[in-house]
Amino acid sequence: MKLKEKLVIGILGVLTLFACVGSMSHQKSLIPKDVYQVYLDGKKIGLVDNKEKLLALINEEQQDIKDKYKVLNVYPPTGFEIEEYISYDENVSSADEIYKKIQDSSDFTIEGYIVTITKQGADENIPEIKTKIQVLDEQIFKDALENVVKTFVDEDDYKNYINNTQEEIKDVGSIIKHMYFEESVSIKKAYISVKDKIYTDKAELSQYLLYGTTEKKNGYKVQVGDTLESIAEASKLNVRELLIANPSLRGENTVLNIGEELNNSIIDPIMNLVEEVRVTEDVDIAYEKKTEVDDNLDYGESVVAQAGVLGKARTTQEMRVINGERSQETTMISYVTLREKVDEITKVGRKTYITGGYIDTGLDWAWPTNQPYVITTDYENRWGSHHDALDISGTGFGSPIYSAREGTVVSVNTGCPKNGYLGSSCGSGYGNYIIINHGNGYDIIYAHLSSVNVSVGSKVSRGQVIGAMGNSGSSTGTHLHFGTYKGEPMRGGTPFNPWSLYR
Repeated sequence: MKLKEKLVIGILGVLTLFACVGSMSHQKSLIPKDVYQVYLDGKKIGLVDNKEKLLALINEEQQDIKDKYKVLNVYPPTGFEIEEYISYDENVSSADEIYKKIQDSSDFTIEGYIVTITKQGADENIPEIKTKIQVLDEQIFKDALENVVKTFVDEDDYKNYINNTQEEIKDVGSIIKHMYFEESVSIKKAYISVKDKIYTDKAELSQYLLYGTTEKKNGYKVQVGDTLESIAEASKLNVRELLIANPSLRGENTVLNIGEELNNSIIDPIMNLVEEVRVTEDVDIAYEKKTEVDDNLDYGESVVAQAGVLGKARTTQEMRVINGERSQETTMISYVTLREKVDEITKVGRKTYITGGYIDTGLDWAWPTNQPYVITTDYENRWGSHHDALDISGTGFGSPIYSAREGTVVSVNTGCPKNGYLGSSCGSGYGNYIIINHGNGYDIIYAHLSSVNVSVGSKVSRGQVIGAMGNSGSSTGTHLHFGTYKGEPMRGGTPFNPWSLYR
C-alpha cells in the first residue's frame, strides 16, 4: 500500500472515531427518565422526579390546617393531578419548587364527607334542589339530624318511637306511626377543600339545618309582664312555634324568668321532618246562629231566645305533622258525639209593611262544611305571617262546601288542578275559590276547592252547596280555607276572626 493511501485511511479512521464518540455523547443525553407531570386545575405546572417526597412535603407543611381540624393528614388541592410517564426532558423541578407553585396558587384538602340533600320538585315542572354540606365526620351529621328531630318531637315520644315502646291510646292521646324526612340524603367520603365550609360541630350544623344559616340570631329577653302568648304575638309566631324554637320550654304553662333569653327566630329547615300520627282528641263543634222573625217584637228589636252551646266530639284522626306543625289535611277515622251542639237563636222584630223585610242583625250563619270537622290551622300567626282564616279539614276530598249565608257571588276561580302543592301560585295561592258578598259588608272566601258549583253573579242561599273541598293551589292537603272579611278579599278587604260569627 502506498504511503498516500495509508494516510487517507488513517484520517478516515480518526474521523470515524470522533463521530462515534460524538454519537455516544449525544445518546447519553437522550436516556429516558421516569418522571411525574404535575397538573393543577388542568394546567401543567412542572415535572418532578419524586412523587412521594412531594406528597410528604404537602402533608408536613400544613400544621395549621392539622391543628384547626384536628386531623393527621393533609392532601393536595382538589384540582391536583399527577401522572407518571417517560421523559427526555432534563428540566425536572425539585419537590420543593413544585410545592411552592401549588402553595401560591391553590388550597389543600382533608378527608371528610360530602352530604347531598335532594329535595324533589312538587311536580315535573319544578326542578329538584340539591344542597351540599361538608362535614369532617359522618357522625357529626347524624348527631345534628337527631338534634333537628328532637326540636320538633318531644324527647320521650322520640325514644318511645325509636324503641317501639309507644303505649296504645286509651282515651285521648297520640302515637307516631311513621317518621321520616321528605328529602333524600346521600353521604360520600371525599377530599374536601379547606376553603369550603366544613362542619366540625353538631350544634353549629344543627342550627344550619334548622334555620338555613349559621349566623347568630338575636334572641328576646323576657321582661316583666311577658307571657308566651305576648312574646309569640310580637314575634309573629304562634305559641307552638315559639315552643318548637325553644326546646327547653316544656310546655305552654312554663314559668318564664325575667332576663331569660328566648329564641324567637322563624325556623326555616333545610329538611322537612314528617310524622305520620294517629290522634284521639276531643274537638269543639261550632254551633250555628239563626234568626227568627217574631211579630210580637218591634221593628229593629232583637232578643236572644236560645243561647248557643258548643258541641263536643271525640275524634280519631290520622294526619301528617311537618316540622312540628299539623299539615292542612286530616283524615277522620272515627268520631263519637259527646255533647250535641245547641244553635243560637235570635228573634228579631216584625216585618215592616213598607220594605217587606226586617233589620238584618248579621247573626244568621251556617257552618260551611259537614260535621264533625277539625281545625288544622286557626286564625293565628304562622311562621312569620298571619293566617287570616280557618283551615277546616276532616270531612274528606270532594265533601260539600256550604254557603255560610245568603249572598251574591262576586268572584270565582276554577282554573287550578284539584291537587296543588305548597308554594303553588295558582289562583294567587288560593287555588279554586269562591268569594261571596253576604251583605252588611261581609265577604267570605272559600278556597282550595276541588270543584265550584256557582258563577259570578249567582244568588246563593244559606246552606246551599257551592263547591267541594279540595287541595288546589298552595296547599299541604285537603281542606277548606275559610276567610272572613269586611270588604272583598284581595281588593282591600280587612280580615277578621271567623269564630266571631259562631261564638
